Amino acid sequence: MKKNRKFRTVFICIASVLMFNLSLFMADAKVYVDITSPAFRKLPIAIQDFKGPYGKEISDIIRNDLDFTGLFACIDKETFLESPSSPFNAKNWSSLGAEAVLKGASNTGKTISVSASLYDVYQGEAILQKGYTTSKEYIRLLAHTIANDVYYLLTGEKGVFKTKIAFIAEGKGERSIYQSDWDGSRMSKLSSSGSIILSIRWAGDGSKLAYSAERHRQWGIYLLDFKNRSEKKIFSARGTSIVGDFSPDGSDVFLSSSKDGKPELYSMDIISGNVIKLSSSHGIEVSPSLSPDGKQVAFVSDRGGSPQIYIMKKDGSGVKRITFEGSYNTSPNWSPKGDRIIYSGRRGTNQVFIINPDGTGLTQLTSQGNNEDPSFSPDGRYITFTSDRDGVKGIYIMRTNGEAQKRISPKGVKAFCPRWAPV
Repeated sequence: MKKNRKFRTVFICIASVLMFNLSLFMADAKVYVDITSPAFRKLPIAIQDFKGPYGKEISDIIRNDLDFTGLFACIDKETFLESPSSPFNAKNWSSLGAEAVLKGASNTGKTISVSASLYDVYQGEAILQKGYTTSKEYIRLLAHTIANDVYYLLTGEKGVFKTKIAFIAEGKGERSIYQSDWDGSRMSKLSSSGSIILSIRWAGDGSKLAYSAERHRQWGIYLLDFKNRSEKKIFSARGTSIVGDFSPDGSDVFLSSSKDGKPELYSMDIISGNVIKLSSSHGIEVSPSLSPDGKQVAFVSDRGGSPQIYIMKKDGSGVKRITFEGSYNTSPNWSPKGDRIIYSGRRGTNQVFIINPDGTGLTQLTSQGNNEDPSFSPDGRYITFTSDRDGVKGIYIMRTNGEAQKRISPKGVKAFCPRWAPV
């Protein structure tokens, strides 16, 4: 019963998203913002404060969601000619340069009901009219849902506004795993506490999370299974064992372990516990990260004299070094499409870099403080990472071009090792 109570908060957040469509109209697909084009321009959008209780709060969340993407230019509310209670009139918006307008209203009772309408100013008609309902505690999730719907209609792509980020937070000498919304709100505890917890990794469907911890003077790899509401140790051995990644189907875990002397790479079948050794060099091998198609593994090795990023096939063959700048490169993470890899590299201080899998296109994304543990968002457009630029380690997010870097974890909390959930 204790384990079930421990997971109660998590499953309320995951399983009790009480939102239903009251009515729905969505226009035929039209791409207003081509996010695949390097020459795209920001779409001017007006987001009016929704009428009724919680209306401004909902609108502010939607505005912050869309603004962070860098795809939209939110028009200043002070310039609006049309009041929130007035019917949509395209003439009131075309003079402001708006191309899309979002209006809405909310009502409260036993639940909160919200209606939202998105208008195409040029066409002078609605392209979205939809109703939502939820309880008060999920008002932020409702706002993120509306933002996702708007984002999808205007870009043709799924938004990340309902996704989670897991991370480690430390307080009073103990560490625990927490999760929050992508913007840092609704922070909740996921795991048991311990003096040392490292390396969080999500399964591809978001149903499981693996992490490494030292308990009772022994390192182990633990599995949080959200469907079964369980937490158990799945691997332990002499020395240090650090989880690296899941296989795409979630059946195997890739890890580094010093059980035979020095840290080397292994894969383990979660059900059978069968372990296969992958690396065979004389160097230290750590931080395995599997490509989205499951065919390649990026990892860190000092076989060349200093820690660098390498790529090999899943069976350990075809090893190729891809980083040659910097004396200490670590923590590789593949983009969801497999076309880029982010990692932390030392250039006096630790910074986040992005590179193509063939070693080309190296770009430094951060410059303030020490920046480590990068992880891609599910759509590959954003990155979460650890930074101590404010004096204490915290969780930050940014766009993949390095823009819009901001802290999302509370400033009074020491937090690190973030991992963006895949869904």
